[in-house]
Amino acid sequence: MSMETANDSEMSLGGDGHVRRRSRKKAVAESGAREHKEQLEKLKQKDPEFYEFLKEHDQELLQFSDEDIDENVGSDMEDGDVQPDEETSDQEIQEKEKQLSKKVITTSMVESWCKSIHEKGSVNAVHSLMKAFRTACHYGDDGGNESTTKFSVMSSAVFNKIMLSVLNEMDGILKKLLKLPASGGNHETIKNLMTTMQWKSHSHLVKSYLGNALHVLNQMTDTDMISFTLRRIKYSSLFLAAFPSLLRKYIKVVLHFWGTGGGALPVFSFLFIRDLCVRIGSLCIDECFRGIYKAYVLNCHFVNAVKLQHIQFLGNCIIELVGVNLQAAYQHAFIFIRQLAMILRDALNTKTKESFRKVCEWKYMNCLELWTGAICAYSSTSDFKQLAYPLTQIISGVARLVPTAKYFPLRLRCVRMLNRIAASTHSFVPVSMLLLDMLEMKELNKPPTGGVGKAVDLRSILKVSKPTLKTRAFQEACIFYVVEELAEHLAQWSYSVAFMELSFIPLVRLRSFCKSTKVDRFRKEMRQLIRQIEANCDFVNERRMSVSFLPSDLAASSFLEDEKKSASSALSKYVVTLRQRAEQKNTSLMESSVLVGEEASVFGKEISDSDEEDAKKNEEGAAIFSSSWLPGTGNDSKINHPKETKGKKRKQQRKERAIDDDVVEDLVLSSDEDEPSTREDDNVDNGPPKLKQKNKNKNKHKHKHKPKRFKTK
Repeated sequence: MSMETANDSEMSLGGDGHVRRRSRKKAVAESGAREHKEQLEKLKQKDPEFYEFLKEHDQELLQFSDEDIDENVGSDMEDGDVQPDEETSDQEIQEKEKQLSKKVITTSMVESWCKSIHEKGSVNAVHSLMKAFRTACHYGDDGGNESTTKFSVMSSAVFNKIMLSVLNEMDGILKKLLKLPASGGNHETIKNLMTTMQWKSHSHLVKSYLGNALHVLNQMTDTDMISFTLRRIKYSSLFLAAFPSLLRKYIKVVLHFWGTGGGALPVFSFLFIRDLCVRIGSLCIDECFRGIYKAYVLNCHFVNAVKLQHIQFLGNCIIELVGVNLQAAYQHAFIFIRQLAMILRDALNTKTKESFRKVCEWKYMNCLELWTGAICAYSSTSDFKQLAYPLTQIISGVARLVPTAKYFPLRLRCVRMLNRIAASTHSFVPVSMLLLDMLEMKELNKPPTGGVGKAVDLRSILKVSKPTLKTRAFQEACIFYVVEELAEHLAQWSYSVAFMELSFIPLVRLRSFCKSTKVDRFRKEMRQLIRQIEANCDFVNERRMSVSFLPSDLAASSFLEDEKKSASSALSKYVVTLRQRAEQKNTSLMESSVLVGEEASVFGKEISDSDEEDAKKNEEGAAIFSSSWLPGTGNDSKINHPKETKGKKRKQQRKERAIDDDVVEDLVLSSDEDEPSTREDDNVDNGPPKLKQKNKNKNKHKHKHKPKRFKTK
């Protein structure tokens, strides 16, 4: 009897405790609901305009009555009655409620949301679509905020449907909610928008769209998918002016795609950055200039014939971006050119190998090429024309830093930059001495002792090895480049009244080279240049005899102006033939294609955003988002990730070699086949050694595999 009474007393105590918990929940719910109702009435009195706005757009929030209070209390009581056991924790109850409350997303749900948005303008459907978009972008994240999502995991078909629907339509939906025009606007537009009621109600949708899109961009691995996503987000890039932290993250990610991406991804990335600078302006232009210059420097450490044109594309992008705001760009250009001058000054003062290496490397030379192109492009403006003189001094110092034949390619590259600056700024730059000093070095006066050698592409190297210095191919390349650059320099002043005095010293030194050289081909090339210079001197002297003004008069600038427009001088015609010969040689040296072509690297053509092109690109987007790829998974249909390392490529190549041994034996390449040759004599002479080397590689391949097969048996 004592045990039964004890149990009854415990049950009564437990029942009384449960009743007390229910009464506390009821009191808390009633007090919270009443407070909410009082706040709404106060809002109606203080801010009637905002209350009317809520009444139009969110009536559910205002339709609040005592029945809702009772329903909330009743639901709390029912939840308490379902799990009266005190041993169950609150965390387990919450987890079960979340699992029951999650909904599985289907394509029909996405279509119904889009339909209600277009037909009724439902704000609730926009909220649901954005929640689904967030779930799609964070799919596969480790512990990624699952407590806040109301939708469950989806399939790849649903993911593709959500991505296409949101990326194609969300920009227009947001602008319609915020009462903005479909196109145009700047950061002042966003500044004025942030003070309106529409922004206070729907700004979280804008931030959710841009933030989740940035998150999925970091997860994507296919370049086509990234390009399509960037192109669609570009239409909403104006909203980034309201979120500075998101703006900085976007600039960082897009600049990474611009520098390391393949295919059309660098083009779309640059258009995104340029659109930010044009529309947002001073809020991001300084950061874009610094970031794009840093990305350019990181991607121009090494150069070959294929990568050279890609680096030229990157440089053309920066030059195009400079034109957006010349005053802001001048400040950054001055700082970066000053950094180059300080590096050169350190090399001239210390004269150590490390300091010379910092100057005589591709990173430094490509930076000089970049600012040379920028000054040539905007030489008509007063800001950038002032930078021509310091840059010319730096380039001349680099050309004279190491006066040896080993660095002839570097010197010729510097001379080419000086000729470009002189032609664009219409100023005289003393270039002839840099070229004539090369002709007096013994490496170009002696007959070659290293044989014919391979064809040398001086555009893709900065220095040559000692065996290459003694080859006939290197000597021919240097002589031809000297003739071309010297003719370019003299042709710029072939219409000057002082051409006879200007060409006197070059003529004397060219004649002395013809007497001293022992190579007939070089003598023939120099004599042809001498004849053209002498013919141009006669042409200028005939016209100069009938002139009455002094060389210091202003009338001297208009001397032979008509002949200059028609390019009728002997040197101008000769330079045209030299350029054609150089183009033929360059095309013969380069046999492979380029990642970004020449047409894509020129921004002279206007980019049209017509409806037909948008329709075509939307079809391309539907084709791109048709794979089984999902964020956070490894089931990529095609991966062209810009961050792919060389180690992964090498592993993939090893696997492909292990699959088919016969292909490996047939495609063994010798060292002579790596670089193209322009002479048939070289191919004939080097033929037998290639065959022997190929056979040796075959035998080595067979011997390597025999012990392995024996072990497996």
